Amino acid sequence: MLPALCAVALLLVFWQALCVSGLVPAYMLPSPLDVVRALWRERALLWQHSVITLKEAAIGLVVGVVIGVAFAALMDSFELLYRAVYPILVMTQTIPSVAIAPLLVLWFGYEMTPKIILVVLATFFPVTVGVLEGFRSADRDAIALLKSMGAGRWKIFRYLKAPSALPQFFSGLRIAAAYSVVGAVISEWLGGFGGLGVYMTRVKKAFAFDKMFAVILLISALSLILMRLVDAAERVCMPYRFITPSTEERKE
Repeated sequence: MLPALCAVALLLVFWQALCVSGLVPAYMLPSPLDVVRALWRERALLWQHSVITLKEAAIGLVVGVVIGVAFAALMDSFELLYRAVYPILVMTQTIPSVAIAPLLVLWFGYEMTPKIILVVLATFFPVTVGVLEGFRSADRDAIALLKSMGAGRWKIFRYLKAPSALPQFFSGLRIAAAYSVVGAVISEWLGGFGGLGVYMTRVKKAFAFDKMFAVILLISALSLILMRLVDAAERVCMPYRFITPSTEERKE
C-alpha cells in the first residue's frame, strides 16, 4: 500500500510542477490544487449527480449479478446450453458500450431504464465467466463421491460447487463493481436529466477542465469504494481465506 501511495504522491508533485512551470496552458491542464478547489466548490451539485449515478449503478449491478449467476448455473448444468450460449456471451463483449447506449436511449427514452440496462450488460459478463469457472473447477472426485452417497444435483451444488465458486465470484464481482459506475456514466453521456455523465457533458461544453478533472477523480473514487465494499463482503463470507498463520505455527 505504501509504495502505491508514494507513486501517487510523486505523480501529483510532477503534475503540479508541470502546471506551475507554464509548459502546459492552465486552461488545458488544471493543476491538482485547481481540481481540488473545483471539487470543493461543486460538492453540493456533484453529490446530487453522484446519488443518481450510484442508484443506476447499484440497481444495474444487482440485476447483472443475479443474471450472471443464473446463467452460470444453467450453463454448468446443461452442456448443450453452454456450447450454444457461451460463444454468444463472448461475442457480446466485442460490441462497445458507446455503440449500444444510443440504441437504448432511442428505445427506452432518457429516464433511468436505459442506464440500468447498459450497466447490466457491462456487469453480468465478468460475474458469469467467474462463477462458471468456479463451478467447473469443483473437485471431480468429490462430485463422484457425493453422487455415490446418493446426493442429488442440488446438494452437490449447495455443498460443493457453490463454495468452490465463491473466490471466482468475488473476483468477477470486483470487476463488475468498477464497470457499474463507468457503465452508468457512459450511458448518461448520451442523454439524461442527471448523473455524473450529464454533469461531465455540461462542463465539457463550458471548457471547465478543472471541473472535468474533478468529476473524473470522483468517478474513480466511487469505483474504488465499491471495490473495497466487495473486499469487505468477501472477508465476511470467506474469513478463512484471510487467516494468516501465527508465529508459533510458522516456527513449527
